[in-house]
Amino acid sequence: MNLSDYFENVKGTGILATADGSGKVNAAIYARPHFIDENTLAFIMTERLTHANLQANPNAAYLFIEDKPGYSGRRLYLKKTKEEQNAGLVKEMRRSSSHFHGDDDRRYVVYFTVESVLPLIGE
Repeated sequence: MNLSDYFENVKGTGILATADGSGKVNAAIYARPHFIDENTLAFIMTERLTHANLQANPNAAYLFIEDKPGYSGRRLYLKKTKEEQNAGLVKEMRRSSSHFHGDDDRRYVVYFTVESVLPLIGE
């Protein structure tokens, strides 16, 4: 199964880890990524710590834990390539409005290149 199909069909919990310019790490719960193609994905972000960290350090890791017994999932190592502030695109990309509160004009679509994919446990 390719990566975009995997994230379209598998339910679970995602955690996006970033670090600021001095290396101080942050981790936050994030929804499944939006795939542009097999090597490019995007997340919708607000102006919070994760977004601020990516202004200074474009590297991130996304940990995805499947909703099933045991420890199955994926680790994606990412590099930010661009971002845009576009309320129409944010609205189009959202899978659900239940998690979004506030103004779409203050949200960003942040794009990443997938640099590496590893299983949740192992290699």
